[in-house]
This record gives sequence, structure tokens and C-alpha cells, in this order.
Amino acid sequence: MRLEISCQDRLGIAQDVLELLKAHEIDLRGIEINEAGKIYLSFPTIEFTDFQQFMPKIRRIEGIDDVKTTLFMPIERERNELKAIIQTMPDPVFSIDTKGRIVLFNDAAKFSVDNDINALIKADIEEWVEGFKFEKWLESKETFAQTQKVKFVEQDYIADILPITVADNDDEEILAGAVVILKSELRLGQQFNTFHQKETDSFDKFHAVSPAMCKVVNEASRMADLDGPILIFGETGTGKELIARACHEASSREEAPLLMLNCTANTDDIIETELFGTIEGSFGTQILRDGLLVKAQGGTLLLDEIADMSAYLQSKLLRVIEDGEFRRSGDEAPIPVDVRIICTTSKDLGLLVESGRFRQDLYYRLNVLSLVMPALRERKQDIIPLTESFIKEHCIKLGRNVAKLSKSCVDYLNTYPWPGNVRQLQNALYRALTLLEGNEITKEHIHLPSCATTVSYIDENFEGTLDEEVKKFEKDLLRKLYPSYPSTRQLARKLGLSHTAIANKLREYGINKATVKI
Repeated sequence: MRLEISCQDRLGIAQDVLELLKAHEIDLRGIEINEAGKIYLSFPTIEFTDFQQFMPKIRRIEGIDDVKTTLFMPIERERNELKAIIQTMPDPVFSIDTKGRIVLFNDAAKFSVDNDINALIKADIEEWVEGFKFEKWLESKETFAQTQKVKFVEQDYIADILPITVADNDDEEILAGAVVILKSELRLGQQFNTFHQKETDSFDKFHAVSPAMCKVVNEASRMADLDGPILIFGETGTGKELIARACHEASSREEAPLLMLNCTANTDDIIETELFGTIEGSFGTQILRDGLLVKAQGGTLLLDEIADMSAYLQSKLLRVIEDGEFRRSGDEAPIPVDVRIICTTSKDLGLLVESGRFRQDLYYRLNVLSLVMPALRERKQDIIPLTESFIKEHCIKLGRNVAKLSKSCVDYLNTYPWPGNVRQLQNALYRALTLLEGNEITKEHIHLPSCATTVSYIDENFEGTLDEEVKKFEKDLLRKLYPSYPSTRQLARKLGLSHTAIANKLREYGINKATVKI
């Protein structure tokens, strides 16, 4: 049991507290007085009835303002805090007394001697750390911090030797021992490289002026160094692969490979072989073919258009994610997997889950971290910056002066709906520049298919009743609005309907936080 006593600065108040403890035959284990004058007591837990009698008496001592129980003594918290810091340090750390004997050591030191704790406890530091006269340094009149090259377990280290001092009654510093921190050449090299590492941002390549794109880039930069799967939604040409590559380059896996597999363009047999590899045998010989899961070890595997993966391969991928291992075709030995999975899709996986065309359990496994790439028509502020960047890039490749945009072209580019998104813009500009004779791009140079400036919700050649088409429109509208208005009351206010009506419609169309990306 521990007590925290708030009191006034009165001579003898601590003695009065101790006398009361003695009168109640309470065995005092520890007493501490902090700089603010609070007194902390530690003693074994006493019976509740005794505690009820004890507390009023201690409160009646002259100069005591308040008494309450506390979970720990300040020195206990500080000791455990320092212990936690030292134990988790990757470098071997020792604490020695004034005789040079090892008093404490961390896990890194323990592992260096094959967990032989008994060999370290109370051992002379010079038995283990060679190359510095610790005893002579501890006995000297002035002990300054030292940095020396030493040997520990037959390996070279740089040792930071730091004196530990405490103040005596006259506030004079008294040597109480030292802390020895060892750093290997490898660790020093890592720290040096980190210090001089070139600062680059893999997300600088994105022209993010619009709020929609700024939000995506900000989210992606925060997700990049996490190790969970990322699921990237977006229409064709929005830059899903680019953002996936940026996440890989900004992660701790950047030195390892980023490999991609298109789930649309191949059959199940080819995809399975590409992912898992095979062992083929003939005439007593075996040929081992590694799949992408092996080739991408330590790196990232990008599965493009995951929605088109068959149910059979979905189940195999789910097993890899859950177990962290897989088996090649024709091989019984499991292979551990250390690969980050990033998936892209241009389809609504929530709808596919509802219709049973995509496994719900795999959807939840993949949808740990998700990004929604906005369509170009939803980020109009980015159209001209992107255009200017593509023009400069294409002109350098074509070996010509950088072309300019006419006002008519700027207006046209801003009003076109871009069903093919950024990729369509990039290709249209490349075509215009290859055929451009002057140095100004006008509206006439941009050859694009005729397209309405707004997206039509209903195909003019639809089949079905008016009620069916109205319901399709209604469901699509609610799914688009739900991420911005996830509360039924917010959505009801937005659409001018009652809370009950919106709740019923969301239930009817299966729209909820589990099926719609928020």
C-alpha cells in the first residue's frame, strides 16, 4: 500500500507521521519526500478496519492538508521508466558501481553472452570490456565522460563511458558508478547513413492542389510505413499504381522489390504459377520456379484489379495472408512469407461482396488500410498543373521547346469530363505534341472522343421499368453520399428526408460502414 501526503513545510512533520506508523505497528518499507514537499509512504497492505482508524488520525496531524492512496512511489516510476528505456536499447548497456563491478545490464548485453546472466552479475567490467582501465578512471579525482575503442566478446565497439553522480548534504557531486554504452561498427554505420540520408518524398510526384487529392496523398504518406495491406479504389487511369509505388518507396521495404501481378489479363493457372511458383520434375530431375511471393520477399506485392481474381485464387490468397506462409504446387514444405500486399481495383468491392462474387473474409483482410483515388473530374484544380507537367515531360522526350497552352485549350481541358482520367489526359497531350507544328496548343490540337460534360446516371437504352431505374439511381446516389454523411441524421438533412426514411433506404440497399469505404 502506498500513500501520498500533501502537507505544509513544518519542522518535525515527517517524524510525527513515522510515530503514528509505529503506534499502529505498521512496517514502513519506504519513505520519499519530493521537491514539492509531498511525503510518500510505502508499507504492507493493512486490514480495512485498521486502515479506517489510521487515515483520520494521519489527517489530524498538524500541517497535513490531504492524504490519499497512490499506485506507486515516484522513485518506482522513475526506476521502471529508466529500466524500460535501457532494456529496449539495441546496444549493450552496463551499469557499474565505484569498484567497476557490473550492477545492471540490458537484454542486448545479455544476448551477447548467450544469456549467461550469472557470468555478468557482480563481474568486474574489465573481465568483459577490454581496452579501457575502468578501475583507474573510477579512482581518479575527476571522472569525465569518455569515448573509447574497446573489445566486447571479441568484437570491436565504441564505448561511451558516462559517470553517475549523486549530491551529498553540501550539494557536492559524489561518484556513484558509471554507465557504459557499447556501439558496434555496424550500428555506427547505420546511424551515419541515416544522418546523411538524402531527404526525398516519394509523394512529390503527385500534383495535389485540389482538396480531394491532397487528402489522398496525406493519407497515403501516413499509411506508407505501416505494414498492413493497402486496398486502393479508383477508376481506370486515376493513378492507382503510381500511389502504390509511392507507398512502397516511402516504406521501410523500399530497398526490396516491388513486383506486380495483373489479375485480369491471365488465367487461373498462370496467376497461380506466377504467385506461388512450381516444382516440375522429369527423368529424376526437378526444376524449381520461384513465384512472386518468393521474389518479393521483404518487399511489396502489387495485385492489380484484385476484383477479377477467381474465387479459387481468392481462397488461396486469404490463406497466405492468414498463415503467413504457402506451399508451391508439387511441394509439401511451407515457405514463410514476408511481403506487404497492396491491391488495386476499379470496381466496387462492397457490391461484389453483397452479390457473392468476392469473398467477404478476404475483403475485410485486404481492406485494413484503404485509399480512394478521385476521378480527374473531381479534382479540377489539378488539371492544368498536371497538363503543364506532362507537356514539359513530353517535350523533353521529343526534343522540342516546351509548348504553351492557349486560353481556349485551358477552358476545354477544364470542362472535359475525362472518363479515362489522368492517363487519358497524358495520352491526349502526347498525341497533340507529336503533331504540333507551332509552339502553342489550342483546343483543336486536342483530339478526344465526344463526351458529355456531366456523367449520365441512366443509359438512354436502358431496359426495365421507371421504378427500377429510379431505385438504381437512388442506390447509387446514397452510396456516393454515404462516406461524407455516415450518420443517417446527417444524410437525412442533406437530402431533405426524415431520419426514418433514410434509415429504411440504407437498410434496403445494404449500405453501411461494412460495405462502403468511409
